[in-house]
Amino acid sequence: MSESKPPTPTPGDTYKGWLFKWTNYIKGYQRRWFVLSNGLLSYYRTQAEMGHTCRGTINLATANIAVEDSCNFIISNGGAQTYHLKANSEVERQRWITALELAKAKAVNMQAESDDSGDDSSALPPTSGQSGGCCNSEVQSTLRTLNSKVEDLTTCNDLIVKHGSALQRSLSELEGIRAGVDMGEKIRQVTERATLFRITSNAMINACGDFLSLAQIHSKRWQKALQVERDQRIRLEETLEQLAKQHNHLERAFRGATVLPPSYSNPALSNKSIVSGKTDASDEDDDIEFYDAMEDPAEFITVPADPKYHRRSGSNLSGISSETGMEDQSFDELSLASNPESPQTLEIEPIRQRRTRIPDKPNYCLNLWSIMKNCIGKELSKIPMPVNVNEPLSMLQRLSEDLEYYELLDKAAKCQSSLEQMCYVAAFTVSSYSTTVHRTGKPFNPLLGETFELDRLKECGYRSLCEQVSHHPPSAAHHAWSEKGWSLRQEITLSSKFRGKYLSIIPLGSIQCIFDKSNNHYSWKKVTTTIHNIIVGKLWIDQSGEIDLVNHKTGDRCHLKFAPYSYFSRDIPRKVTGVVTDKGGKAHYVLSGTWSEKMEFSRVMQSSKGENSTEGKQRTVYQTLKAKEIWTKNPLPEGAENMYFFSSLALTLNEPEEGVAPTDSRHRPDQRLMEDGHWDEANVEKQRLEEKQRTTRREREKERESVKASGSPEEGTHQDNYQALWFEKFTDPVSGETLHVYRGGYWEAKEQGSWDMCPDIF
Repeated sequence: MSESKPPTPTPGDTYKGWLFKWTNYIKGYQRRWFVLSNGLLSYYRTQAEMGHTCRGTINLATANIAVEDSCNFIISNGGAQTYHLKANSEVERQRWITALELAKAKAVNMQAESDDSGDDSSALPPTSGQSGGCCNSEVQSTLRTLNSKVEDLTTCNDLIVKHGSALQRSLSELEGIRAGVDMGEKIRQVTERATLFRITSNAMINACGDFLSLAQIHSKRWQKALQVERDQRIRLEETLEQLAKQHNHLERAFRGATVLPPSYSNPALSNKSIVSGKTDASDEDDDIEFYDAMEDPAEFITVPADPKYHRRSGSNLSGISSETGMEDQSFDELSLASNPESPQTLEIEPIRQRRTRIPDKPNYCLNLWSIMKNCIGKELSKIPMPVNVNEPLSMLQRLSEDLEYYELLDKAAKCQSSLEQMCYVAAFTVSSYSTTVHRTGKPFNPLLGETFELDRLKECGYRSLCEQVSHHPPSAAHHAWSEKGWSLRQEITLSSKFRGKYLSIIPLGSIQCIFDKSNNHYSWKKVTTTIHNIIVGKLWIDQSGEIDLVNHKTGDRCHLKFAPYSYFSRDIPRKVTGVVTDKGGKAHYVLSGTWSEKMEFSRVMQSSKGENSTEGKQRTVYQTLKAKEIWTKNPLPEGAENMYFFSSLALTLNEPEEGVAPTDSRHRPDQRLMEDGHWDEANVEKQRLEEKQRTTRREREKERESVKASGSPEEGTHQDNYQALWFEKFTDPVSGETLHVYRGGYWEAKEQGSWDMCPDIF
């Protein structure tokens, strides 16, 4: 999920943003929308709830604000309410702390003013400046006068009540007296008491007039004094905010000079990173279920590097060998290449305007349980599924999406050091998962022989081709080539199991990247993808497991760990950590970040063995330089939530294009109908294509039987008598792995417009 930075808090503004709130030990930290306004901090599950459902509110006037660590802080009002909150980064936490402190000060002042207005004997606060004592004396004198007038009003009120009651009794007695008997005496008493009541009433009226007159005389003066106080308070709040910003800037500058910043690292352990050595996720047993993982103990710790590593002497670093100095110099050049504002960066204007929207996703109802209840324990690729659970892209197009951040490989091709190049390849590996955060739709299973080309040679300098080379098990081959000096090839077979609560997708096969200039040959495998809440609740995706990137030429390695989500973990979700080591096992770089947002890397200057962890494992302590950002996710296009959460690249993948092969995924009719919103017609067309594929397969099986009877099958032919058109099986002598590699001929056929060799699959 790309989110914009929250605004800097200013006095009097309403401050809003996302925070993680600790709920309980079952659910752990949950993402909530917080609103700070008028001294009250309220939270909601989503922004849409602001109009009708508030989940909780705390009054800051009586609350205590405490900072736990770099990203965590606590707000409590004495025990009745306590919020344990966590921000995404230290900067965001500081913004919230500043806003909360300002709001608390304002709330306390407002409460004090309210209390003062209800207290007759209280005094107004003195104004600032040289005349503060004089103004205070004047206010005190005025208040004493007003108090005297209020006492007069109280006395008059008591007398009016007393004389009014006596007059009422006299009138009642007068009504009961018979004519001629003591009439004169009673009339005299009534007249006397009426006179006293009139005098008291006049005194009351005069006292009220005096009080009103005095209040009016001083009202304008007090309003002016109050405005002065308010202006001064605003100036003080602005000054406090500036000081807080300067303090935060100085603190980060001091820490950045010596320590790896904790951005996207463990909020509770800001200077720690976690890398564990467990078995590959692809070896997961089918009977093992996913459970909430507990936090693993840190196997290495990063600490500030010695100051001598930051001082240069001549062309090399002081106190370090010439080799280390050269590598650090290359690190600085690398950061320059990473800067998008660098004058070395050349942006090529696209020659074709690609589309930026597709038709919005229709709101069709689907009884998912009626489909899934018969699927438990079965291979997902063998289950007929309606297009309602799909997205209008095929698996070949999803495979091509790995190239969205091709710039990382372009930069890797320019690196002089193989270890730095490994960092960029590792970042490219992580970036391929960033498009899956909200993509819960299932891609179309490609038909056997289906292809997809992504020709961006004129725009981005690369072109790629995918082909479905096997149907059972489903296997796709991919080849990409760049004029910047790199090539990528992969063959992926997906093994998927549905267990009722979740769906696990385990990619089998390897990915290889080869750089022309250095002949560095890298290989790695993908991690397990898990889709949770298949039946009940909102679908969400998690990536978990470990990746070992190997440079077969130099022996360099990078071990990446994708931490699984855990209810009990205080760690940031979707976290990825890694260490780059040379052939001898010496660590040179530390990587940290998330697979959904960004990655950073920092140079290791020195390492040593530290104390044992709680599980008895000895942890390694790395002294590192300041981290630098190596990859950041591109923001999603506007309205992506209505377009299957497609990225800008994904929106263009199914765009009709002239000159492509007739087997290209863009020509697939059921996929095109789904994109246009005709889902019922797409389901009918999908069944037709699947039945056509079954018929073709049965024909190939008959041919295979006849070939077996006559002699041995042709080399490279699949077990069901199918041979891929553009790819052939090849055993890589460097990595020792067998995979389908591009045999050539596709782009030449496209230039000639000759597609006679392509089968009719649609």
